[in-house]
Amino acid sequence: MNEWEKAQAGFLYDANYDEELYKARVKCNELCYDFNMCRPSDTKRQNELLHEILGSIKGSIVVTAPFYCDYGCNISVGDNFYTNHNVTILDGNKVTFGDNVFIAPGCIFSTAGHPIDTEQRNQGLEIALPITVGDNVWFGANVTVLPGVTIGSDVVIGAGSVVTKDIPSGVVAVGNPCKAVRRITEEDKNKYPVYQEKER
Repeated sequence: MNEWEKAQAGFLYDANYDEELYKARVKCNELCYDFNMCRPSDTKRQNELLHEILGSIKGSIVVTAPFYCDYGCNISVGDNFYTNHNVTILDGNKVTFGDNVFIAPGCIFSTAGHPIDTEQRNQGLEIALPITVGDNVWFGANVTVLPGVTIGSDVVIGAGSVVTKDIPSGVVAVGNPCKAVRRITEEDKNKYPVYQEKER
């Protein structure tokens, strides 16, 4: 079993000194560099590069530079996917997003973790566990999602949260560690004023 296969299977693997993984990261980093250097108006080239970087794109996608990832090929996004500035995805293992996922600035999705044991950590070993996100999820600014987490559909993750464990569908979840604080209800449709033309 090579180091990539170990990573995908959830075993400790040599993330730092394996030549093939190093080359794959450099290739992805260079594509991310090209993407991040595109003029904001050059959406055609941005889209071409995103299709080179990411493993799977289901439909329309908007990624606002700068954007960073390790390998790219492990990232799958659904339709109507959006990220704001400074989103980082460390995709040593699969990162899967459903449809209508909105990600605010400064968010991190990290499948990567380091051993607690000093000797293993100093050998350059890592662990990578998949992250799965359902449909209709909104991440507030500066959210961090840690390895092995599954987030359901119809969820809002509050700004600054650190998601260490699974989050069920249909909730607002906040905090460090992030926890569901309430269900999303029909009343939430009335939270913000909606402009309506007055009849004459």
